Amino acid sequence: MPEPLKFEDILSDRPEHKGLDIICRPRHLAIITYAVEPGRLAGLIPKRFDLTTVGLENRELALLSAVSLINESLTLAAYPFPKLRIAQVNYRVYAIDRETGERCVWFLETVIDSWAVIVPRYMWRLPWHKGEIRFDLEIDKTTGQYLKYARRVRSLKAAAEIELFQAESDMSEIPAFPDRETALIYLSHPLLGCYRRRDNRLGRYRIWHPRMALTSAGLRYANFEFLAATGLVNDQEQQRPHSVLIGPGSEFTVYLPPEVID
Repeated sequence: MPEPLKFEDILSDRPEHKGLDIICRPRHLAIITYAVEPGRLAGLIPKRFDLTTVGLENRELALLSAVSLINESLTLAAYPFPKLRIAQVNYRVYAIDRETGERCVWFLETVIDSWAVIVPRYMWRLPWHKGEIRFDLEIDKTTGQYLKYARRVRSLKAAAEIELFQAESDMSEIPAFPDRETALIYLSHPLLGCYRRRDNRLGRYRIWHPRMALTSAGLRYANFEFLAATGLVNDQEQQRPHSVLIGPGSEFTVYLPPEVID
């Protein structure tokens, strides 16, 4: 079981932004996490990284998430114009960088619904590609809770469809973590993103955001073709996530350009 963590010990002031750094406001954030046998990730995660694992059903399992969001007002921090609205889906694995000891997420694949994908894909060689992403949301105007959260992705490599619900505010404990706060730190607050570039080198970039208001949600249906095709999570397992977190999001700063680290 991971060691207990407190937000008061890890939160920091936002580092100064400049140059190509980006500010965005993710909205309608959903983090669907699966616990999988570490062996399924063999060959996908470089030896520099250790998988973050948790104990479930007398086994040590790795954690990977499918994250959906809509980036509102995405713009350069230094020159806040123009502003873009971009839907995005990330597939990521939770890990630790052995060389620095930092918690991070390893990005397996990202789908973005915008012509702007050409910048990360071709300039920085991130594993991103374009797809069509559509959200169907129903929110209770009184409570702000999601009565319906549906999202469909049309993509050659990573078509997907999900539907979530939030009947009431759920602040229950999350399996395999000592407490809910520790789980939220691990699942929603890694500030380092790492990935294998399209030229096979390793890259990383840093982000900053405050603590996010996330509650638990229920899953009605999930179909992630990328997870099934890669053998990471089959169709039946996709209907039984480790956890689902949902919330309005917060303001992010992304520090660019990414570094090459190999």
